[in-house]
Amino acid sequence: MTDLPTRRSRRLAEADRVRAEEHRARAAAAEPPTVAIDLRAPAPVPEIVTGRRRDRERTQTPTDGTRVMGILNVTPDSFSDGGLHQAYDAALQHARDLVTAGADLVDVGGESTRPGAERVPVEVEQDRVLPVVRQLVSEGITVSVDTMNASTAERAVEAGAAIVNDVSGGLADDDMARVVRDTGAGFVVMHWRGHSDRMYRNAEYAHAVDEVRREVEHRVAELIILGVREEQVVIDPGLGFAKQGVQNWEILAGYERFASIGLPVLVAASRKRFLDGVGSAAGAPPRDRDLATAAISLLAAERGAWGVRVHDPAPTRAVLDVWDAWRAARS
Repeated sequence: MTDLPTRRSRRLAEADRVRAEEHRARAAAAEPPTVAIDLRAPAPVPEIVTGRRRDRERTQTPTDGTRVMGILNVTPDSFSDGGLHQAYDAALQHARDLVTAGADLVDVGGESTRPGAERVPVEVEQDRVLPVVRQLVSEGITVSVDTMNASTAERAVEAGAAIVNDVSGGLADDDMARVVRDTGAGFVVMHWRGHSDRMYRNAEYAHAVDEVRREVEHRVAELIILGVREEQVVIDPGLGFAKQGVQNWEILAGYERFASIGLPVLVAASRKRFLDGVGSAAGAPPRDRDLATAAISLLAAERGAWGVRVHDPAPTRAVLDVWDAWRAARS
């Protein structure tokens, strides 16, 4: 008889233990899953994106303004200079000439994005651009890589490229946001509505400036959600890409609407078809559009553009140096 209370106490204690375990299990199931946090410091954003434009000895005037991005197409089929700089030695020499003529950085591309261009295998693109990027960086030249392929971007940044200039804004390759996030490279996010072989099918706008601005802003927001930092981003409204004639002029005239997003802006008008007959004879070769390009560079710089992308830096550098001297005299 004396053992009954002890057995009952044991049963009650066991029941309490089971209930406690069930309670802990329910609580654990209700907790949100543990999220792994990367405590590593983010990779620094290159100074060419965030800092002042480098001093140029010959100006001795304010140099905190618009950067000149020289175009190096290591391709056989670019619309203006396809095939001229495809060979390794020719590409390197042209890059050096761009810097001598006033480029602050050189944009190296191995895949043409001219209207109607077809994609090239990523291996071909990398064979074209990576040796050039490595050598230019070794010579102290600041390099951006013009690519829509994440693997090319990653290898180019590993080789020393400071900026990824993606005409698709990361839409052509889902892995591009990760590459930019993890490397800390600058990222030029262009407005894009499809690859070059079909982009003009999408050149329909009720109001080009408002629609392009909205799409650029939306894309930047997506990239930030994916971990790209705001200070890495430069936006490009995409002149000539899924835009016809007058739509490009509307985009330029609406520059302030893009600047109001609050991010640096790249203007890339150089030699594009909508400049045909403006400042040069209609139907003239694309290189005859360099003066019109320089005029746009000046107008963009006056409005605070982060950079202008040009085939021939000399006329653009000349007008920007004149403008710098003018500003210096007024200060």
